[in-house]
Amino acid sequence: MMPKITLKAARVNVGLTQDEAAQALGRTKQTIVNWETGVTEIKYRDLCAMSELYKMPIEYLTLPEKRSKP
Repeated sequence: MMPKITLKAARVNVGLTQDEAAQALGRTKQTIVNWETGVTEIKYRDLCAMSELYKMPIEYLTLPEKRSKP
């Protein structure tokens, strides 16, 4: 069984920058940052797209705890 991996680690593992991931997912870089840091929650359809882009099953992606903005 594969261990859980953070969104950032999954992105870096496939060699993508935040800008590249944002472009591939049709989102902004800031959205990617917010997802990776837990500022905003990820919609299921975006999570599915990320899973495909990062070549990682959803169950192996660790989602950050939602945190409130400062």
